[in-house]
Amino acid sequence: MNKGPGLFSDFGKKAKDLLNKDYISDQKFTISSSTYTGLGLVSNLVNKGGLSCGDVAAQYKQKNAVVDVKLDTESNILTTFTITDLLPSAKTVASFKLPDYNSGKLEVQYFHEHAALSTAVGLKKSPAIDFSATIGTPSIAFGAEASYMTSSREFTKYNAGVNITKPDSSASVILADKGDSLRVSYLHHLNQMNGGAVVGEIARKFSTDENTLTVGCSYPVDQHTLVKAKLNNHGNLGALVQHEVGPKSFLTISGAFDTRALEKTPKFGLALYLKP
Repeated sequence: MNKGPGLFSDFGKKAKDLLNKDYISDQKFTISSSTYTGLGLVSNLVNKGGLSCGDVAAQYKQKNAVVDVKLDTESNILTTFTITDLLPSAKTVASFKLPDYNSGKLEVQYFHEHAALSTAVGLKKSPAIDFSATIGTPSIAFGAEASYMTSSREFTKYNAGVNITKPDSSASVILADKGDSLRVSYLHHLNQMNGGAVVGEIARKFSTDENTLTVGCSYPVDQHTLVKAKLNNHGNLGALVQHEVGPKSFLTISGAFDTRALEKTPKFGLALYLKP
């Protein structure tokens, strides 16, 4: 449906995923299954700091509609309804979480060949209104987003940026936190490395005059094994190995180290995702 510039939330997403996705410091077990009728089930069990928690999620797809229901160990129930093309070139998402009756939200996304719009409104008496807009093409896009609190009548967030996408690279520049921070990222795919990629990100916070430079890479060792690593200028080193133990089933082992304080105990994480 979307052949235009995409939503503002997608700006820099590929670089962010390479630097953050699958890096964990806990133990996580996930099992997923699906049926020919369009029903999918996912169960998660996480051990964090000696405490265990989990959730069970169900997803049902029927034509242009998707219903997601998630129940966690704290008795929270999150339900999301997604309908595509209810209006031409539009997607509608309605969600609510029980027992928090004020958590409901309605979002409408509209996609055009040269623009994309998104508006989300909380379903309560004095809701927050989130709005984002982008203009451009799939190759280059300019966008902005903002959040407005109707109760206080003030903007709590406004960000702006530009995103450039090419077949073998992507780059983004985002001014965030009401102009207090700037994030610049660049990702390049290395075809000579069997589909590997390198990424660099610079984040600056103007109020504290703090700069963070992070570099990372991913390298597919073979058809079933992926290695990733990242390092920032504060000495934080992260690495992971992800191996496909079966069709669409993965074992991920990750670690985090402080190279400036090697006497500290490194953090390790283990995740097992099974899809019978």
